[in-house]
Amino acid sequence: MKRAVVLLSGGLDSTTTLAIAMAEGYDAYALSFDYGQRHQIEIEAARRVANSLGTREHRVAKIDMRILGGSALTDDLDVPKKRSKTEIAHGIPVTYVPARNTIFLSYALALAEAIESIDIFIGANAIDYSGYPDCRPEFIKAFETLANLGTKAGVEGARFHIRAPLIRSSKSEIIGKAIELNVDLSLTHSCYDPSPGGLACGECDSCLLRLKGFREAGIKDPIRYSEK
Repeated sequence: MKRAVVLLSGGLDSTTTLAIAMAEGYDAYALSFDYGQRHQIEIEAARRVANSLGTREHRVAKIDMRILGGSALTDDLDVPKKRSKTEIAHGIPVTYVPARNTIFLSYALALAEAIESIDIFIGANAIDYSGYPDCRPEFIKAFETLANLGTKAGVEGARFHIRAPLIRSSKSEIIGKAIELNVDLSLTHSCYDPSPGGLACGECDSCLLRLKGFREAGIKDPIRYSEK
């Protein structure tokens, strides 16, 4: 089977992307990151998803981005809550982690080269998202160019492809695709600031975008939220 590295956070987008890669006949090598984020719940979700979908491998790379700071996901900063649709759509929020997708894709590229794969999948989305610059098509295209310039495999003639199949999809479309592929969305996790027990807050940007997507898809979100 053809091999692909799939970045997997355990969220809606990366989970659906993994399902797409496997539906296209790829032998999936899922790659997640323990990067010093506020909680380990997303790592647990990624493991559940990888087991459920039956990936060939699931690796968790441990890196500490807390030493860099600058993000509410890795530093002692408040996660924004109850922002309006307009607020979410404008500006780059404090939940942005500096150069995160550049770092994650670099690890994925190294793994792809090591296992002799030319395909890397990422669940980047430029429609219903929080304005992160490293989720845009221009970034994906630029990294693909870098991948083919800066690797032994690329220099020797391999052609790496950075696949972002959901980059122009709305959250409701992503949810619809996941349902079509029989993905168990109750295994996923999206919240930036979950309760100690792992319940989603329902108020951060990620929760609000997720809930909006389920409303628009006409489907009940299967995960549990904290009672406010």
